[in-house]
Amino acid sequence: MGQECRRCLSRWRLVNCNIGCGALIYSISTNRYLFLLRNQKRHAGYWGLVGGGVEISETPVSALQREIIEEIGHINIQKIIPLEKFTAENKNFEYHTYIITVDEEFIPVLNDEHRGYAWTYLQDHPKPLHPGVWRTFSFTHIIDKIKTLETVICQLREQTA
Repeated sequence: MGQECRRCLSRWRLVNCNIGCGALIYSISTNRYLFLLRNQKRHAGYWGLVGGGVEISETPVSALQREIIEEIGHINIQKIIPLEKFTAENKNFEYHTYIITVDEEFIPVLNDEHRGYAWTYLQDHPKPLHPGVWRTFSFTHIIDKIKTLETVICQLREQTA
């Protein structure tokens, strides 16, 4: 094992333990985001995003699409927009965060990783946040980017209406 091992067994699949992905799901019609209440051992009771580990044969986006189906069921994705790529100081871990747009809020079909959900405005997000989400939200430039994307999406919707 040791440092050469870049894989681990997770849910009976080989995954790259060093790469993760997740997404804020944004409802265009209500301007609200989906947060999921974790039910797993790590960070149970914390609010987070849909997402998980990237398998060996996947890109972060294809892993995200798989994780969405596993965690909340099939949804009608309009756009997948990169938000942030976090890389740990020691370069041993990276996490890709996206914004996914959907036309309408929906009721997610939760798997056993989550025990609840909430659609909220970004500034009213539920607490406590998963530490990784909290870290992302603590950067002003990330929040500014999210607000800019909201504005652009709203303007595009108005132009096509």
